[in-house]
Amino acid sequence: MAAKGQGDLLLQLDQAKTQLYHIKAVIISGMGFFTDAYDLFCISLVTKLLGRIYYQVEGSPKPGILPPNVAAAVNGVALCGTLAGQLFFGWLGDKIGRKSVYGITLMLMMISSIGSGLSFGSSPKAVMATLCFFRFWLGFGIGGDYPLSATIMAEYSNKKTRGAFIAAVFAMQGFGILAGGIVAMAVSATFRAVYKAPAYSVDPIGSTGPQADYVWRIILMLGALPAALTYYSRMKMPETPRYTALVAKNAEKASQDMSKVMGMEVEAQKDIGEEKVINKRNSFGLLSREFLRRHGLHLLGTASTWFLLDIAYYSQNLFQKDIFSAVGWLPRANTMSAMEELFKIARAQFLIALCGTVPGYWLTVFLIDHIGRFTIQLIGFFFMTVFMFVLAIPYHHWTLKENNIGFIVIYGLTFFFANFGPNSTTFIVPAEIFPARFRSTCHGISAAAGKAGAIIGSFGFLYAAQNQDKSKVDPGYPAGIGMKNALMVLGVVNVFGFLLTFLVPEPKGRSLEEVSGENEEVDRAHPTGVEATSV
Repeated sequence: MAAKGQGDLLLQLDQAKTQLYHIKAVIISGMGFFTDAYDLFCISLVTKLLGRIYYQVEGSPKPGILPPNVAAAVNGVALCGTLAGQLFFGWLGDKIGRKSVYGITLMLMMISSIGSGLSFGSSPKAVMATLCFFRFWLGFGIGGDYPLSATIMAEYSNKKTRGAFIAAVFAMQGFGILAGGIVAMAVSATFRAVYKAPAYSVDPIGSTGPQADYVWRIILMLGALPAALTYYSRMKMPETPRYTALVAKNAEKASQDMSKVMGMEVEAQKDIGEEKVINKRNSFGLLSREFLRRHGLHLLGTASTWFLLDIAYYSQNLFQKDIFSAVGWLPRANTMSAMEELFKIARAQFLIALCGTVPGYWLTVFLIDHIGRFTIQLIGFFFMTVFMFVLAIPYHHWTLKENNIGFIVIYGLTFFFANFGPNSTTFIVPAEIFPARFRSTCHGISAAAGKAGAIIGSFGFLYAAQNQDKSKVDPGYPAGIGMKNALMVLGVVNVFGFLLTFLVPEPKGRSLEEVSGENEEVDRAHPTGVEATSV
């Protein structure tokens, strides 16, 4: 055992009952993910509006749309920033501490959200370039939140409910997506009521109106609000005792921090420094052969499953509006005004999130510490595969108007099993199975692999889902493989995710030190001997 006696700090953390601080930590960390989801997914709501405002072709029978390269940049640049932020802040979190960089990520999100809404320029190209600049840095801040929030929550949790706490942090994404839909509906409905506009087919110019330029800016800038509301609380959070004890090797400070937040008095032994023993076998680095031997397959498992999951998940999420249009759930764009189109896209995304995404997240929270991460991930990948093929193989059947509701139900089930499945577990497991000194870095690497998959899904699906008949593709795009074949490819991706899940160990009910192999290191070095008494 890593914990020697009842007073050991790590044992106290693992056996602590759920307390107010745990709930506060979930909310503070979770609001970061609320902001993350709102900011990353609200852009999918306004891309059609941006096309109408900045890329309208005079005399065209259809409203303007973003050119392929611009659409790819606007949708993908935040994901590129997120990937870079996950790697950088993941590494930095292990080097100087989780708390030290936690506020920086939130500040970046606030500034960049406001900057996105203030995107300026005298031409469409300039506006889009400014928007992409701020959204890259928005993504950079969001990226840092992934490894830091997961690691902080894991290191403060007890082993009995650790999975539920980390899952609850991540589940706030669902509410962020809902909020994006609600805000878009509210703003578009308000402008639609105040500034009446006809359908595009009636009046191409009047259907959008100059006021529409304010709508997308308001939606993007409101992403700064939840980040601002939690900034002070986040800055007041102390460093995690596990980092302070195991990485910074300051057991006295760790015990003080634990006393402050956990409602118990924990006193460090006076002779801790004299008892430290250097064990070369357990002082290996991240790029060492020993790390590869102990954790190489684990890192491959967490990174590859997250990579494959995000190819499918982001393809579906960022392009819901295109899928809904393709099956006829949304009316043709030229039959609606700009505000009406935005409202209906937002309503569709809201309903999918409400019925599929959010329930999946919270079922994971309730069950993860009972049936385990491994089982939930296998269940999720399995049913995502099944439902993808159910949608893809008889695709023509689903495009018939009388079958549209059935398509939406099954499409919603793929989101349910993504979130009661790998979208939750790929976030949770990397925060549990690696040693404390690499935990944030390895989570960042796994998350960055996921965002690489998201970039492939975002850019690839944009082109792949185009009609095979070149006369029916969107302007500026080459012919693709069609929606049916694109869904088939996503089904195959999920099959590989299912198989690679077998590389990932099950951390349920085990301490972080046990599952990461740090027990042996702690036992030999004794860096955290403490004496504890109840307050």
